[in-house]
Amino acid sequence: MSYLTDVGTVCWFLEKELEEAIRQLHSTVGNAVTDDRHIVVGTGSTQLYHAALYALTSPGGPEPVNVVSAVPYYSSYPEETNFLCSALYKWAGDAYTFDKEGPYIELVTMPNNPDGQVRGPVVNRNDGKLIHDLAYYWPQYTPITAQADYDIMLFTFSKSMGHAGSRIGWAVVKDKNVAIKMTKYIELNSIGVSRESQHRAAKILGAVSDSSQCIGANFFQYGKSLMAERWTKFREVINRSRLFSLPKYMEEYCQFSGEDSEPHPAFAWLKCNNDIEDLEIFLRRYKIMGRGGSLFGSDPKHVRVSMLGDEETFNLFLERVSSIQDTISNSNGNGI
Repeated sequence: MSYLTDVGTVCWFLEKELEEAIRQLHSTVGNAVTDDRHIVVGTGSTQLYHAALYALTSPGGPEPVNVVSAVPYYSSYPEETNFLCSALYKWAGDAYTFDKEGPYIELVTMPNNPDGQVRGPVVNRNDGKLIHDLAYYWPQYTPITAQADYDIMLFTFSKSMGHAGSRIGWAVVKDKNVAIKMTKYIELNSIGVSRESQHRAAKILGAVSDSSQCIGANFFQYGKSLMAERWTKFREVINRSRLFSLPKYMEEYCQFSGEDSEPHPAFAWLKCNNDIEDLEIFLRRYKIMGRGGSLFGSDPKHVRVSMLGDEETFNLFLERVSSIQDTISNSNGNGI
């Protein structure tokens, strides 16, 4: 099996079967424009993120290009951006407070990880470039309100289908020269992307597209139903006391499902409403794992907890959160 698939295309290691499946899925769901766009495949969206940074900043200038994202931003962005100590780009923090002159790149995560909010760019200057991370812009997580149509859009097999171990992601890119540079980065970084993983992803994406066009239950409807049920149960637990709070989401019309619905994010952005200073450490006492707010550029009174995982794990999570509420109620808040 060769490294090559089609030397006549921009992304020469992209399997034709996978490209067709990606375009068909986006057309079926209606979450992204792919006509007259270039598809670049990567080993997960993380590799594509680095490829996009390289493409937007090479061949470089006198100073690294600042990279920003609005707080709370995805916790891996700072470390990933600075990991190689690149002379091309550097992490510059919160987009809301960014005031430096010169070119910049803003990362827009929609819906946002960790808080599930739908948002747009913040800085809005002519010398800026945007990377849209749309990993969670799928019907099981959020209403599909329009076809996303941005310069660089990142998607991943792990978040759309749940197959994280296959390590497949893709970028939908408007500019051919940017797509060529991204492809070159991946060529030098890993000499392409596993063809076996691409074939597997293509089969699964194709099956999901086919089921979505049939009458009756499909993959996305099942996922949405499951996430909605989990969020309902979790909110019921949280609402029993004033100790914690969760973001509120508005209902919007979903063009995929044809009905009004509210988001059901993959993660819950949990906030502590009393004088607990570090919610992550506090939750560990009750054997609840989460990522502290400071990792997302926010304050430690927030924690991101997963709404995914198997049913047994999720039910145990609910039990442990409930046990906190019961303990606090029985002690009237003493000892916190």
